[in-house]
Amino acid sequence: MIETSAGRSEDGGGQRGKGGHPRTNSRRDVLTTGEVARICKVAPRTVAKWFDRGELGGYRIPGSKDRRIPTSQLIKFMRAHNMPLDGLETGQMRILILDADQAWSEALCGKLVEDEAYVVQTTPSVFEAGYAVATFKPHVLLVDVCAADVQPETLGKLARSLPELQTARIIGVSNDMDEAAGQALLQAGFHAYLKKPFEIKRLIAEADEALSARSL
Repeated sequence: MIETSAGRSEDGGGQRGKGGHPRTNSRRDVLTTGEVARICKVAPRTVAKWFDRGELGGYRIPGSKDRRIPTSQLIKFMRAHNMPLDGLETGQMRILILDADQAWSEALCGKLVEDEAYVVQTTPSVFEAGYAVATFKPHVLLVDVCAADVQPETLGKLARSLPELQTARIIGVSNDMDEAAGQALLQAGFHAYLKKPFEIKRLIAEADEALSARSL
């Protein structure tokens, strides 16, 4: 069964997405370090270092270690470091689910978007996934490797050649996943694998690794 526990602290925030129709968020006045990390495409610990060194303005919540960054301070910081501002509209993690089992995909999507840090899109085929990758630009691509039109080795090679997936984390899943199959996926270019059914917190842990791979 897919588990619903997915507590967030500084990495929370954002707008919910639903199925194949992710929604965007209007610009907020104050951001968490997790949201800033997604906007700047770095690890949350990098944002914390900017804050602690006084390079990025903000404040701590009284009685907590959590940091908050006013959007105006982030814009000032990004301009000073010649960072593109096109990521300011959302600090969410974008997850694309490629699975022919649409009922399962929608169930997983529903659980993920309970946490507003994630926006999720689903697609039932590799053909449709190609369009979704180009337009949605996912941070994480979750693939059922047993789907009829999925060839893991071909997908792994394609992912390495597509600019939209150069920094994305590709996770293979299946009902029959074992250690040998998982290792084969890693050799093919996947970054992780999970056996269905899995706890949602395991997927979230793998998704959050996408940020760690982007640290400056």
